[in-house]
Amino acid sequence: MRPNLSLHLAPDDHTRMTNRITALNDETVVPPVRGFLHTPENATGDALVLTHGAGGNYDAKLLVAVSEAFCDAGFLVLRINLPFRQERPFGPPSPGSAARDREGLKRAIELMKNELMKNKSAGKIFLGGHSYGGRQATMLAAENAGLVDGLLLFSYPLHPPRKPTQMRTAHFPDLRTPSLFVHGSRDPFGLLEELRPALELIPANHDLLSIEGCGHDLIGKKASPSFSSNVVSAFRKFFGIKI
Repeated sequence: MRPNLSLHLAPDDHTRMTNRITALNDETVVPPVRGFLHTPENATGDALVLTHGAGGNYDAKLLVAVSEAFCDAGFLVLRINLPFRQERPFGPPSPGSAARDREGLKRAIELMKNELMKNKSAGKIFLGGHSYGGRQATMLAAENAGLVDGLLLFSYPLHPPRKPTQMRTAHFPDLRTPSLFVHGSRDPFGLLEELRPALELIPANHDLLSIEGCGHDLIGKKASPSFSSNVVSAFRKFFGIKI
């Protein structure tokens, strides 16, 4: 952990009541950490880092909704742009950017651990991501056992659409971090009947929250209004976090 991390925070136009959301831009680390920090009114002492998929950014509808729901539940939440998105506002990541993106996640985790220390909190820290962001989160955790207390993975991209033989599970046997997967029943990146047996490759405790009728975005037109709160409830149950 870097002991002298510093934050550069500024009020954001999206700020909800009592300035619960602040823009964050930490240039003291490489790659930089850029995103939005959601600070709860009644903190539990736990923290969550969230990031986006290959086509999104930190303002993705899913990330904003989930961040607000977890903040309402008392979590300190940081939603960030991965390094590839910091470098260009549109388009997918290049094949060579994955390692740097994982390093960006690691820097964000260190920053949040530092925040918990400053707040004299001994709470847990979790890492989550949508699609590509979630895949990088699992790879980072597989490479660094104990880095975080758990993973929250939305729409894990099990394989490219219509290419079910190109499975992205080579690192699953090394994943020893408890993981909660949230997955739509109509996701072209992996159907539930494909995902369930793949998850058995993971030696750590894991569970799957299936979202009936939803595709890869999870929070589109068919999404339930209670989607985010249902995720928080499932997360608490899986990780044994008391209300």
